[in-house]
Amino acid sequence: MTKSFVSSMPENAEKRAWETAPRGGSGRCTDLPWQAVGGGDEYLCLGLNISGSRPVPGGELGGESQACAAPGDLILTGLPRPDFLRPGEDFAFFRIPCSYLGISADEARFLAGTPVSGSRGVAALVSAFLTTLADETEFHHSESGRRLALNAVDLVALLVAELLGARGAEGSDSGGEMLARIRAYIEEHLMDPGLSPESIARAHHISVRYLHKLFQSDGVTVGAWVRRRRLDSCRLDLGRSPNRRRTVAAVAQSWGFASPSHFSRLFRQAYGMSPREWQAAGQDA
Repeated sequence: MTKSFVSSMPENAEKRAWETAPRGGSGRCTDLPWQAVGGGDEYLCLGLNISGSRPVPGGELGGESQACAAPGDLILTGLPRPDFLRPGEDFAFFRIPCSYLGISADEARFLAGTPVSGSRGVAALVSAFLTTLADETEFHHSESGRRLALNAVDLVALLVAELLGARGAEGSDSGGEMLARIRAYIEEHLMDPGLSPESIARAHHISVRYLHKLFQSDGVTVGAWVRRRRLDSCRLDLGRSPNRRRTVAAVAQSWGFASPSHFSRLFRQAYGMSPREWQAAGQDA
């Protein structure tokens, strides 16, 4: 089974090989920005073809597809196998935390094994920057090198954003499955007043940015979806016979609305009558 190229520092041979491999240069490994990867980080790993033209099967690099063959080409990959990290090898590898790139683990997994030509566009800039950083190991210990590393990370972020946009339609099924899981989670936690985009994203190990992107693709914001589902639940409760003696404020609070007046305004906007009018209409029915 091939390995995902996103990981939370797995305890395996690939991790040990990465940590003990020489830093920088052909056939070696570099963390960007310098020393940015911590014990809980999820990361993207990028392979750069420094020289040579031999094809590299994706399985060797932890991806699905065959690596680029031309010098300067890139591949989004998993940690390379220990036996692939040989001195003098014609690939250099860079590991970048997903948090620096503004992407989620799911977005990174979606791109696993993607080969990218380094001959044009943003990819060409990424290739040129990384080639320089791989060759000039003294950059690791200078302020100029730190700035170059941050610039390289910004360029990689641009490249990743382009790739995600280009493959968005292809990944719609995967996003749909995630959206379905998130909606089910929201239903289970509607009564929690602390339910928020941040808490939802945290529970699903994704970024808030990716969470908003999932809902935007469905034509609604996260906040609007939560608000509508809470309003629907309040309307149902207010219309039930056993709840008709409960106050509107009590029903609203039970479904996560802290302000009764704010709830009443939202309810009227959604259903064309106040909560009290709806409750009274149910009593008269």
